[in-house]
Amino acid sequence: MGRKVLKIAIAEPSVILRSGVTSVIRRIPGFHIQPIEIAHIESLADCLRLHKPDVLIVNPALMGYADLRKFKTECNVPHIKCVALLCSVVEGSLLNRYDGQFSIYDEAESVSGKISSLLSCPADSEVQTQMLSDREKEIVVGVVKGLTNKEIAERLFLSAHTVITHRRNIAKKLQIHSAAGLTIYAIVNKLVELEEIGKFNLRNEV
Repeated sequence: MGRKVLKIAIAEPSVILRSGVTSVIRRIPGFHIQPIEIAHIESLADCLRLHKPDVLIVNPALMGYADLRKFKTECNVPHIKCVALLCSVVEGSLLNRYDGQFSIYDEAESVSGKISSLLSCPADSEVQTQMLSDREKEIVVGVVKGLTNKEIAERLFLSAHTVITHRRNIAKKLQIHSAAGLTIYAIVNKLVELEEIGKFNLRNEV
């Protein structure tokens, strides 16, 4: 039995990033991926109307504060899943408009897993946050602050082994496997403030 065809459009002005994302999404298991690369925002709507992709991966900077729901309707792709490609820190209110997100710092397996999960079980950042226990959120904050597993364990009165187990569960739930990815996640979901990140980094450099 043949694999299901999955059309994924990638809207990003950088040819290096577009090519990289295309290479990664081809690894999504169980699908025959048909990538559609879009370099200019001016051609985005026409490409969506013409190809009708299942998923749109787009740099949020291209879309700005556009009403994505209205945009989908106008392009005659009301059921398309819009995924934000994070190249830098983005305001949380802007990301709430998207069905999912991943960072350029995420590992290939993480990106593949997020898109697969999005297709089988749609989820937004609020649902992902609810998936984490209060303890797991505390550990995410510790990671973002640059603490080691031992330091997190001491602050939360846990064993280092327990912290490692929590981190594995967090990675499995969120499909985020890097500190940079967790940092973006923590900011977007208001676990830490953007201003605090600079303080953490400065403190670690002293």
